[in-house]
Amino acid sequence: MLEAIKTWARTLKRDSRAVYLAARDPRVPWYAKLLAVAVAGYALSPIDLIPDFIPVIGYLDDLVLVPLGIWLVIALVPKEIMIECRARANEASPPASRAAMAVIILVWISAALALGWAAYTYWG
Repeated sequence: MLEAIKTWARTLKRDSRAVYLAARDPRVPWYAKLLAVAVAGYALSPIDLIPDFIPVIGYLDDLVLVPLGIWLVIALVPKEIMIECRARANEASPPASRAAMAVIILVWISAALALGWAAYTYWG
């Protein structure tokens, strides 16, 4: 059973990289790209549907929603493109984007400023 879980995790990791590559492919339909960005954004976002500090169910949304989203994106991408993307994902290293990191940091700073402003106007 442990080996099956490890295989599933490796496949999920490869497919997540393949979805990233598919989202950048011009042959992929726009709606599949949009869903791929949404899934990646949810997976990488520190904000979850159910916060991770809640025991057990906090991680349940990550264990269900992210694989389900990846599966849905894979179903929307044409098979021949997905085969190419999986082959490239096996060879490629994981993507690292400084721009994505900057956007996430800016979102958190903006959220903190908005919360501070709201608290100031409410209690100010």
